[in-house]
Amino acid sequence: MGDVLEAQGCIGTVREIQIFNTIMATPDNKIIIIPNGSLANSSMTNYSTMDTRRVDLSFGIGYDDDFDKAKDIIKRLIAADARIKNDPAPFVRVGQLADSSVNITTRVWVDAPNYWDVHFDMIENVKRSFDQEKVSFPYPQMDVHLDK
Repeated sequence: MGDVLEAQGCIGTVREIQIFNTIMATPDNKIIIIPNGSLANSSMTNYSTMDTRRVDLSFGIGYDDDFDKAKDIIKRLIAADARIKNDPAPFVRVGQLADSSVNITTRVWVDAPNYWDVHFDMIENVKRSFDQEKVSFPYPQMDVHLDK
């Protein structure tokens, strides 16, 4: 009761466990009724069990941007956020050379109750800092060449 589960393609907080069904409420307050047989015979993820969680983020920058500068900005933001743990150490590395961007993979550990606040705050703070320091967020582009 009270745990946040992902099961049968649904995510919600367990409100009630009945003899035949488990009742969950989604984050937007919809009620989901899942037969216990389905829960017993398939995998589920419990987001409430562990005290800490890892926040995984990816920030795409332009190929013409300085990825060391972008990584330093992200590391500064991580160091400034007291909710982010130092052990395990934060991870900030180039993770992918994508079609339109160089993607910087960022992984930080937080206490489970801080997960979503850190997730959204990091995205907002990186956007704000990249804008201030002239690091671009590229958008997909396609060059079209016409032959006669």
